[in-house]
Amino acid sequence: MTEKELIALARSAALKAYAPYSGFSVGCAIESVDGHIVTGANMENACYRLGLCAEQSALTTAQHAFGLDKVKRIAVAGGDGSGDALQGAAPVTPCGGCRQAILEAAHLSGRDIEILAASGDGEAMERLTIEAILPHGFGPKNLEDGA
Repeated sequence: MTEKELIALARSAALKAYAPYSGFSVGCAIESVDGHIVTGANMENACYRLGLCAEQSALTTAQHAFGLDKVKRIAVAGGDGSGDALQGAAPVTPCGGCRQAILEAAHLSGRDIEILAASGDGEAMERLTIEAILPHGFGPKNLEDGA
């Protein structure tokens, strides 16, 4: 799957978001090492703290579909999803909590997961890795010194 195709799936997923409070729709597409694809979208809640990010939604689906240890690449896109096509010019990166969840998958897989941070309109994209955007992260490997 090409980068453009994976980003297109993330943009399409964002159109399924439930974002009545912020108006900011986010979609995520995850590719496994075997080429399987899952998607997710953000889902807001009137009790703001109970909302769910697109990345968390997609990671949960990935765990059920093929396992977090098989996550290879993630595309994220966000912006105004109120129309027929996602809009927005700025690339969207995962929030801190989502970075931590992606790091968990990276530690389980033993590979630095690539993240394609795309704009809502799909015109702008930044190619990142979880290690670059969450240096010195705390994950499963850090717990090896525990009981």
